[in-house]
Amino acid sequence: MDGVEAFTVLAENNFGDTRSGSLAGPLGLLIIVLLAIATVLLIRNMNARLKRLPESFPDPDGRTDDRPAGQSETAESA
Repeated sequence: MDGVEAFTVLAENNFGDTRSGSLAGPLGLLIIVLLAIATVLLIRNMNARLKRLPESFPDPDGRTDDRPAGQSETAESA
């Protein structure tokens, strides 16, 4: 009888799909809503930070013209 009792315990439906006291649906909805709110707030913060950036950054090597690094003034006049 021990084998039959063990089988019935394993065969019971304890996966939460019974209607008495289930919280899986509302809890899942709450998690999805919280993730959506966090995503919206992160996007707004990212957009605000991008608006504060300058239009262009200075070149790290100190050049101010639009020529590529390998070109010189003599190459343009030729």
